[in-house]
Amino acid sequence: MTESPKLTARQQQILDLVQSTIERTGAPPTRAEIAAELGFRSPNAAEEHLQALARKGVIELVGGTSRGIRLQGATLKALNETRGRQFPLSLPGTQALALPLVGRVAAGHPILAQENIDATYQVEATLFPRRPDYLLRVKGMSMRDAGIVDGDLLAVQRTAEARNGQIVVARLDDEVTVKRLQRTRHGVELLPENPDFQPIVVPTSHPEFHIEGVAVGLLRQNMLI
Repeated sequence: MTESPKLTARQQQILDLVQSTIERTGAPPTRAEIAAELGFRSPNAAEEHLQALARKGVIELVGGTSRGIRLQGATLKALNETRGRQFPLSLPGTQALALPLVGRVAAGHPILAQENIDATYQVEATLFPRRPDYLLRVKGMSMRDAGIVDGDLLAVQRTAEARNGQIVVARLDDEVTVKRLQRTRHGVELLPENPDFQPIVVPTSHPEFHIEGVAVGLLRQNMLI
């Protein structure tokens, strides 16, 4: 049995913060957010601790994104075994979900219409803090700084309601997009996580805007079973 890496108290604190932020918002924190939360003088101090965690194999750092922090499955398994806490993890013998993978969404069709489904994957239920209903293949780089890039599989829970700050799958007219939700007095803003993209402003009176679901996790192909 592989022994879990030994973390300093500060490293454990940062790992806990990363996990709780992902569970609460669907995306990891930025270095600046870690620094502010833990009282560091600058984001560079947070970066040094993250690099140490990456060297110990408990996280993966994705270059070029401010939120490019991904938890490693072995880390989550060890945390669950030693501390009894319920975080996304991968354990052998656990219940698997049959999740449809939605590719390109045909105009005018429900997101889970048969013509939109590319495949069905068996995915361990314990990978997610909340049960997803489907996987959506991410297209484009508008959410790059949230660690969500082209080709990733976003795990989505179906709901028509979402809180400010959550990453949502939204339908606007005949287009489906993944963005961060922000409600305003005048309607809704769908915010990208990449400065190369502009927010999408949706007025309250727009009849063809619907929330299709909220993000509850992120997968790469090598995590599928």
